[in-house]
Amino acid sequence: MSDERIWTAAVLVIGDEILSGRTQDKNVSQIATWLEVQGIRLREVRIVPDVEVEIVEALNAIRARYDYVFTTGGIGPTHDDITVDAVAKALGVGVVIHPAARAILERYYSARGTELTEARLRMARVPEGAELIPNRMSGAPGIRIGNLFVMAGVPHITAGMLDALTGELEGGAPLVAHTIGAWAPESEIADLLRQGEKDYPGVAIGSYPFFREGKTGANFVIRSTDGDQVAACVVMLTAGFEALGYAVTDGGI
Repeated sequence: MSDERIWTAAVLVIGDEILSGRTQDKNVSQIATWLEVQGIRLREVRIVPDVEVEIVEALNAIRARYDYVFTTGGIGPTHDDITVDAVAKALGVGVVIHPAARAILERYYSARGTELTEARLRMARVPEGAELIPNRMSGAPGIRIGNLFVMAGVPHITAGMLDALTGELEGGAPLVAHTIGAWAPESEIADLLRQGEKDYPGVAIGSYPFFREGKTGANFVIRSTDGDQVAACVVMLTAGFEALGYAVTDGGI
């Protein structure tokens, strides 16, 4: 694990149902959280429809820019599950039936007394040269090819695939985060936050305002790969808030 280089990733969310608002995406947050533990920073998220040319264009743009790319959605058995074809086209390779994926699906459906139909067999299709990401939930595996990870759209299935990848990716030092909260308008503590980032190089402070109970407040997340720097910055900010007359709640409000 390198604690100097910053490893980066992007997520490409694929699906008309996300863009229409009928389905709320949950994969981005769980992938981002998982990546932080692996020492990898999520730098960009794109959402595209089930249109091959748009998937290919977005994928080629981001895979050249980041160390890792994750796609979610579009790897099921139906006609609009075109992610595998789009990924193969972006990489300039063909699509094949992965023998191990086929065997997994045969066992999965046989155990349930059903057949591996042509539609279900679509879930064994992979870009040529790909490896499989285990899926303990529904049998159909995810796909890994180079720095690209093709994952399910269903969040709990994606969670299982992430679990299977834990510790498998090269990354840097994981981020340490600490949250504090205060009933303070952002405009009145903006200078203090700016000073915190200046005094503690490598620390990033996120400010997340809210309005509750007729009052304005915010939670502040202090992040860095250096835990000591995070702790010192928390002490500085806490003292600064209190000097301005704002009580601080450790862990956030």
